[in-house]
Amino acid sequence: MHEAAEPGIARVRLLNPQLVAIGLAGGVLSGLLGVGGGIVMVPLLVLWAGYAQRDAHAMSLGAIVPISIAGVLTYGVAGEVRLPEATALALGAVAGARVGAGLLSRLGDRPLKLAFGSFLVAVAVLMAVRR
Repeated sequence: MHEAAEPGIARVRLLNPQLVAIGLAGGVLSGLLGVGGGIVMVPLLVLWAGYAQRDAHAMSLGAIVPISIAGVLTYGVAGEVRLPEATALALGAVAGARVGAGLLSRLGDRPLKLAFGSFLVAVAVLMAVRR
């Protein structure tokens, strides 16, 4: 038998239409553009669904695993996954994710929002000016 949820902790329905829509947008753009679902999901979770910045980052990280599996299976069937390069990226990504998750737990919401927003702006500028 499960214990009752702690006071103040909202129970989220598995098929919450708002979260499903955010996940769908993140998954489509991740598969189509190769962007991390967090670039789409974090702002939508904060601005549309009303989640705190840290919670949105954590939820986005949890969604990356199934997004990645779906993408790698789809691209793998098409012969588009280069295993040596993907393995090297994965090793770096796992180490980097551990460091990033540690930083996430120490940053306040405001610095986290500024860092995330600055990163998005910097990437947009670089993509616009590079050929």
